[in-house]
Amino acid sequence: MPNARAANAVRLEFAPGALVHANLSGAAFSGDWLWVVGDEACGVDRLRRLDPVGSETFRFGEGCDFPLKDLLDLPGAADEEADLEGLAVTDGWLWVVGSHGLKRKNAKEGRDHAENAKRLSKTSLDGNRRLLACLPIETDASGQPCLVREAKDGRRALRLKGDAMSNELTRALADDPHFGPYMAIPGKDNGLDIEGLAVDGSRLLLGLRGPVLRGWSALVEIAVETRGDQLRLVPLEEDGPLMRKHFLQLEGLGVRDLHFSGDDLYILAGPTMVLDGEIRIFKWAGANPLLATNREAARFEAALTESVSLPHGRGINRAEALCKLPPGLVPGKPGWLVLYDAPGADRKDGEYTVFGDLLRHD
Repeated sequence: MPNARAANAVRLEFAPGALVHANLSGAAFSGDWLWVVGDEACGVDRLRRLDPVGSETFRFGEGCDFPLKDLLDLPGAADEEADLEGLAVTDGWLWVVGSHGLKRKNAKEGRDHAENAKRLSKTSLDGNRRLLACLPIETDASGQPCLVREAKDGRRALRLKGDAMSNELTRALADDPHFGPYMAIPGKDNGLDIEGLAVDGSRLLLGLRGPVLRGWSALVEIAVETRGDQLRLVPLEEDGPLMRKHFLQLEGLGVRDLHFSGDDLYILAGPTMVLDGEIRIFKWAGANPLLATNREAARFEAALTESVSLPHGRGINRAEALCKLPPGLVPGKPGWLVLYDAPGADRKDGEYTVFGDLLRHD
């Protein structure tokens, strides 16, 4: 019998040995089915809605893994993590994005000072972090949505053109005066770190956890199209730029996740670095129509509404994923699912069960 939890707790039961089960960083729904990714794996997990048990009315389980190495020719090694941070479902596709940033080695307990100083000076890049891809969702004979390399209707899994060192997005960012200087800085040091993804047709919004510049966080807007067996960056409109920048006033916080709800954009925001601090949800009212008509190469948006502050612990329970619940999945007001990285004991029930939160919004 599951442990008693708060009324808004969402129970996620992963299969033993699941690729993704603890450090959750992205989530999206296909009807009653929930897709999740983590920042220490190179795959996607699918969970289905389960019947209530006791006081736990909102449960997902019967997980199924989809390793990305089975779906794509990855830019890095097949066994290398992808640091997947953003997830979106639209028009029968599951979109995924990696952080695209560097990582820094950390000091370790038991090592001497000189060795730890050497470790702290070293940075590296896992090639699979530089991944932006769309994966076809296809229903199998039993009615379950699956991720496939090639669907029966001819759709194929695609990733942005590039390799383990760079892709078209990183090259565009490297040439940018705001982001270029931060490409060589690890993500958790306020360097480049993509953590949010929202999709509207061929347009993608990428939310940056870092860099945050003088308190302004950033969204990068791009457009992609299929050319052969790859995705390619294309101008946002005829004779338009390959990239637009939207600087948001999130009170010094960086983007952790993005989600459209009608015309509005909701932004999960938290500290850029690995530290304990406020995590909040902001609302950019009317963002979608504004984005569709905007032709400014860079614009600033300060008039955001703070919806709610989320709980966090000391080194645990850091909200990383935000997604809207499909209509009718739960009664009452529209709801959000919030999932957490580094879940503490209060958000775990054994090794393969974790708890998120159900939030209501107007």
